[in-house]
Amino acid sequence: MDEKYLKPERRRYLEERYDLAPDELEHFLEDLWAFTEETAEDFVRRRHGELQRGGLRNEAIYRRLAEEASSGRFRSPPLSLRQVRRIIYG
Repeated sequence: MDEKYLKPERRRYLEERYDLAPDELEHFLEDLWAFTEETAEDFVRRRHGELQRGGLRNEAIYRRLAEEASSGRFRSPPLSLRQVRRIIYG
């Protein structure tokens, strides 16, 4: 992660505060950054694959994704089942 986002003194503070090695902090920050940068569309596509691999059928997946995407994580209006299908299949 680029130092412009987190200065060395902040890194040291977080390492000490949460008892993390520098590489652990780096991994955590990369995961956090990826989580906060994921769009609703990226989330729907990623979760669709995860839920399919978990054995769920598409109709159940669409309902679940519409609920999960509307949980407040994304700054967008709630997604309809049709919007979810369009994101996945174009």
